[in-house]
Amino acid sequence: MHLGKPLLLTLTASAGLSALIVWFTHLGSGNSANQDTDALLSALFEADERNGHSAPATSHRDPDQPSGAVPAVPPPITTADPQVRIALLSQRPLLRVSTAGGAGCRLQGGNPVEPGALQAMLAGSTTGLVSCGGNGGHVVVNGRAYAGTMHLLNRGQGWLAINQLSLENYVASVVGAEMPSHWNGEALKAQAVAARSYALVHMLRPADRDWNLGDTTRWQAYSGRTSTTRSTVLAAETTRGIVLSFKGGLVESLYAATQEISDEAHGHLGASMSQHGAQRLAQRGLRFNEILGRYYSGASLARIRTDGQ
Repeated sequence: MHLGKPLLLTLTASAGLSALIVWFTHLGSGNSANQDTDALLSALFEADERNGHSAPATSHRDPDQPSGAVPAVPPPITTADPQVRIALLSQRPLLRVSTAGGAGCRLQGGNPVEPGALQAMLAGSTTGLVSCGGNGGHVVVNGRAYAGTMHLLNRGQGWLAINQLSLENYVASVVGAEMPSHWNGEALKAQAVAARSYALVHMLRPADRDWNLGDTTRWQAYSGRTSTTRSTVLAAETTRGIVLSFKGGLVESLYAATQEISDEAHGHLGASMSQHGAQRLAQRGLRFNEILGRYYSGASLARIRTDGQ
């Protein structure tokens, strides 16, 4: 749920149906198992152009009423799964960080850090970078488990945990943090597409030089493994790589819990999805693309893929 001041609704690609994602590694090499995704990526949109010639309608329209053309689901292709960096703003201050399942922590130069030494560093004011993860394990921050790599960064303003993980794993967690995981699967899929589109916008326009998004409702709620369930993973997997596109650009898919909140927070910007409304439409038998079409009228669905594939 986005209650803060949102960004612009759409991000237009520089040419044709493509937009470049330039990912600069500000944190150093770190401890990432997917280092090639830290290089240049190209997001190419396999869009249904028939639905891409009118601006997304405002959120004041009634989503319960049929809205004309339904955005087509693009055919499966090999999609990109880039790394995204999430600042765990909700977990400040860092009281305790530990590893499990074979994961470990290392300094920026590669030297290992023992648990006791790590806690001493976090309790102090020394600047630096520690990266934790690897070996299929996970990192626990203030009692909450996270997948991927955890960068612990202090640039002189206190320690901040930055979780680096694949976009699809992130989407699965956001779906469970933003919607009850027992909700209708089509509503969860609609949420997955909206969350992926929103995240990709912030990969193109990061909030900070060290991270793309925060983990609070100012961006998208994200709770690591806590909010990742079988149903949310399924929602992410079955919509893998699908985003909302408009005229070759990427739509920042705003949403909120109810239509009233959506209208109040985002109505002056344009299209925005009601999460409870999505659940109601799913219970009536609408598929996820039909739900998205009701809220983001005029947008099409596209898949992202690596350049050259």
